[in-house]
Amino acid sequence: MGVWQAYRLRLQRRRWRIRAFRKRRELNPVANRTADIRKTDILLMCTQRNEGVRLPWFLDYYRNMGVNHFLFVDNDSNDGSLDYLASQPDVSIWTTQSSYKRSRFGVDWMNWLLMRYGHGHWCLTVDPDELFLYPFCDTRPLRALTDWLDASSIKSFSAMLLDMYPKGRIDHQTYEIGKNPLDTISWFDSGNYTIRKNPQFGNLWIQGGPRARMFFADKPDLAPALNKIPLVKWDRRYAYVSSTHNLLPRGLNLVYDEWGGEKASGILLHTKFLNVFPEKAAEELERKQHYGASREYLAYADGIKDNPELWCKWSEKYINWRQLEILGLMSKGNWA
Repeated sequence: MGVWQAYRLRLQRRRWRIRAFRKRRELNPVANRTADIRKTDILLMCTQRNEGVRLPWFLDYYRNMGVNHFLFVDNDSNDGSLDYLASQPDVSIWTTQSSYKRSRFGVDWMNWLLMRYGHGHWCLTVDPDELFLYPFCDTRPLRALTDWLDASSIKSFSAMLLDMYPKGRIDHQTYEIGKNPLDTISWFDSGNYTIRKNPQFGNLWIQGGPRARMFFADKPDLAPALNKIPLVKWDRRYAYVSSTHNLLPRGLNLVYDEWGGEKASGILLHTKFLNVFPEKAAEELERKQHYGASREYLAYADGIKDNPELWCKWSEKYINWRQLEILGLMSKGNWA
């Protein structure tokens, strides 16, 4: 990378940090328990709107994993989820009626919370429909992973987004609040992925899976990105650029081995396709607050009108993280 490009990226990072600082005025505290955060705590950052059906399992899942404190931004929910989150003793929550789109789809709000409260902490930034998996997660807590990353001088950890779906029509399975969503949506695409390098930020760009083959079959380049870097030992000088797909400084995006080896990586099980999805997609399409003039939700609206099956003969049923490693979707790298 040349000197001029490096300088431009520094300016861009400064711009995103200044923007996040200004956007802090849009956030109104509802329950601020950040004084309870200890120096060694692992934090989770999340933006949500009307995700009450998912939140009980989401919180318990990450508590059991080892997250110590949750920091939420609620974007004008009206389903009771704001009150539910405010009642949780390990949750700090802010609310806003401001535009999700004009906050760069929540990135400005997350960057502010990370800047203000995440400095020096391992921070996991995820959506309410994302369940993080990492090597040995069935026997080792998240603290074991972050301790190993610290000992290895690794500051960021990647996870590919893996879309989960049911066998049969989306509306033929019913999700019960508080239950494991993987009991109803337990299938995924084991292949059908493309990968390339983003020359500007140095991160990998991954596309494919059921959303690409069902909703973007004629325009695969417009399919949603599946590469994410959700776990970072945060420093107030850092900034996410586009969701958690990439961040600055640029070196944090080098979560892969350029010389042909493998670095440890994880998976985000994406539980979007519960039976509540059609209703949620219709709501988000009406709000028009998503990226690219909501083209993703336009594709969903067109694709799900007849409730098609995402399952196909090449679908694989989820078992555990070791299965995903065998399939090459994640790696334990040199973490033994």
